[in-house]
Amino acid sequence: MSLRRQLGLFALSGVLGFVIDAGIVQMLVRELAMNPYLARLFSFLAAASSTWLFNRRYTFAGQGGGSKRRQWLRYVIAMAGGFALNYGAYALCVASWPLVRQWPAIGVAAGSVAGALVNFLSSKYWIFRPPAQAAAVVEGDHAQ
Repeated sequence: MSLRRQLGLFALSGVLGFVIDAGIVQMLVRELAMNPYLARLFSFLAAASSTWLFNRRYTFAGQGGGSKRRQWLRYVIAMAGGFALNYGAYALCVASWPLVRQWPAIGVAAGSVAGALVNFLSSKYWIFRPPAQAAAVVEGDHAQ
């Protein structure tokens, strides 16, 4: 699959993840009066799980190895790097603007832009690396 197509599908996955992330955080904060920082952790796990499913099925179909559980765990760990940037931007927005405290989905949008590149690169080159590349890395590790 071409890089352009992968980027397009990854972006579509990101939109899906954003809708899930923003919807859950908004509901938890506005309807259940949850702390917006804690609510974001729950919404992140739901969004990361959803984007993993989408990316596994469409963006990087047939790539990556190992069990689904192990791949999901690696994906969530990899997404944590992007999430660190994402959450930092979100937290800064929540702390800085009363409007974002009331409508935390705005902060989710700012954070999503911050973490997108890190998430794509870790997905493409670590989580869903084609089997031939994975074997070359393992063989290279043993050769040293």
